[in-house]
Amino acid sequence: MTFDTDDFESDVIARSYEIPVLVDFWAEWCGPCKVLGPVLERLAQRSEGQWTLAKLDTDRHPAIAAQYGIRSIPNVKLFVDGQVSNEFVGALPERTIAEWLQRAVPSKYRAQLDGAKLLLLEDKAGRAREILQPIVAAEPDNDEAAALLAQALFDSDPQQALLTVEPIRLGSDYHEVADAIRTLVGAFARIDDSPPPKDPVRDAYVKAVADARSRDFQAALSGFIEVVRKNRRYDDDGARKACIAIFKLLGEDHHTTKQFRPLLSNALY
Repeated sequence: MTFDTDDFESDVIARSYEIPVLVDFWAEWCGPCKVLGPVLERLAQRSEGQWTLAKLDTDRHPAIAAQYGIRSIPNVKLFVDGQVSNEFVGALPERTIAEWLQRAVPSKYRAQLDGAKLLLLEDKAGRAREILQPIVAAEPDNDEAAALLAQALFDSDPQQALLTVEPIRLGSDYHEVADAIRTLVGAFARIDDSPPPKDPVRDAYVKAVADARSRDFQAALSGFIEVVRKNRRYDDDGARKACIAIFKLLGEDHHTTKQFRPLLSNALY
């Protein structure tokens, strides 16, 4: 099997619209390249069709190397839909590269994942679950799918949502979302297990938790911020923690986050 390419446009750019293409920029005189090359070839052969490998000799194709800013080799770039989506430089250990690939290579289900995101934005959690459950079963290491499924589950089956995000660890791109779900499900459990302490803010706090559970995040944030204004320390600072969790769940670019984050800051300071 050969991975060398003399047709970058066809073997890399066009091909990357069908499957992610990992490009090893190398040269015959480069010692570390000769160490890294066989490692990448072994990983490609074991990739089960999730991605493919192309090797480009920078001495034979200096214009392409210059186009992609290759200043030192070995240089490895991952192409998705015609663009570089991730990269690394140097002869890394095989295990490190395998872990990098697990994070960097997009799922073959990315179109379905995008559809599930839209369904969640439209509050169609049931339909999102139908899409996401088979993906998580097929790709148990897919943190994005697990985080989305947990979001689809946390109002109807919070314990299953917790189990779904349990494998997501610190360092994952989806750790903050997983941590947000843990925070919110913890608040649900406390309310379910026993009433929170008596206080003038208790009713507002309980209602805000219920609003969060039913995914009415604007109402939940309004309630939590009111609790913060009146008694920030209530339920071990639970209202502020719940606000931060909702912001993480929605993302910094969501209009609800943009609307309510300044209101929380004003309430705190």
